[in-house]
Amino acid sequence: MSDHGVLRVKGRVLAGPDDVRDELWAVDGRITYERPVGARDVTTVDGWALPGLVDAHCHVGLDRHGPVDDATSEKQALTDREAGTLLIRDAGSPSDTRWIDDRADLPKIIRAGRHIARTRRYIRNYAHEIEPGDLVAYVAREARRSDGWVKLVGDWIDRETGDLSACWPRGEVEAAIAEAHRLGARVTAHCFAEDALRDLVEAGIDCIEHATGLTEDTIPFFAERGVAIVPTLVNIATFPHLADGGEAKFPRWSAHMRDLYERRYDTVRAAYDAGVPVFVGTDAGGSLAHGLVAAEVAELVKAGIPALDALSATAWGAREWLGRPVLEESAPADLVVYDEDPRADVRVLAAPRRIVLDGRIVG
Repeated sequence: MSDHGVLRVKGRVLAGPDDVRDELWAVDGRITYERPVGARDVTTVDGWALPGLVDAHCHVGLDRHGPVDDATSEKQALTDREAGTLLIRDAGSPSDTRWIDDRADLPKIIRAGRHIARTRRYIRNYAHEIEPGDLVAYVAREARRSDGWVKLVGDWIDRETGDLSACWPRGEVEAAIAEAHRLGARVTAHCFAEDALRDLVEAGIDCIEHATGLTEDTIPFFAERGVAIVPTLVNIATFPHLADGGEAKFPRWSAHMRDLYERRYDTVRAAYDAGVPVFVGTDAGGSLAHGLVAAEVAELVKAGIPALDALSATAWGAREWLGRPVLEESAPADLVVYDEDPRADVRVLAAPRRIVLDGRIVG
């Protein structure tokens, strides 16, 4: 056997929502359900095992001021790992975090490159800030540099109107999404408000972040086209504070943000009920702390999503959506072990017993 040793996980292995096995083995960092012959130095872990959790909207290498150094990025990634997040879709970062790929003790990252925003229409130091005529070129650039995703800022406050509004004309965004798809990348967009959603969906977008502006008119478009949403409810919880801070200068925007906040749970539940794919994301790394994946799953349950589906949104379903394996034969042994069944109570996710990456216990 290699220096990985052999790991045995026994008790209840949740290979799927209803696929429960008695044990698995990790040999040379890979999963097998066949007892290895002649195994030595076996480490045994007991409990309920899930695939490593997914945070599908997270920012490693970013804080409220912009890019951070490698030491800060490492701390962010370690905080996510200790919460059980072993797969991150990094939804926009100005930092180069490729060095993390060489660290077997850190979560695996699917990068969306750097945000692409309209000039002076996003948080300073976060994004490429461009005009519509350059959108296709910048989308192509980030599609080539990313791990199969591109992140647009679909709406933001317009200082002239004093409220949220769409950032991109329909024609330019349609051409940009087509170019990303030609290059094999999917496209997602930050959207708080209502205005940009129909054009983005009809232009072929694959996902919307936050999606607080969904209505009974636009939800059917998402469902018909299979456009996913990542609600980031732990971030939406900050809307009242943001609204208070902007009240004096942008009263329309403040009122709008409060309205989006007040109906956040109804919005998510209506989307779920209509068949819109919903996945877990925390929006950690801007002004929000890392390690909040369990809190976001609990928020989805509070919104009315059944516990098993909320769990799948950070486990089996999320990994399938991102094209990554679960607890299947020969897959990397990336898993989290709990004392109790997380299907019965998602709050169990807040207290991992053991965290395993590539067959090694790392936490």
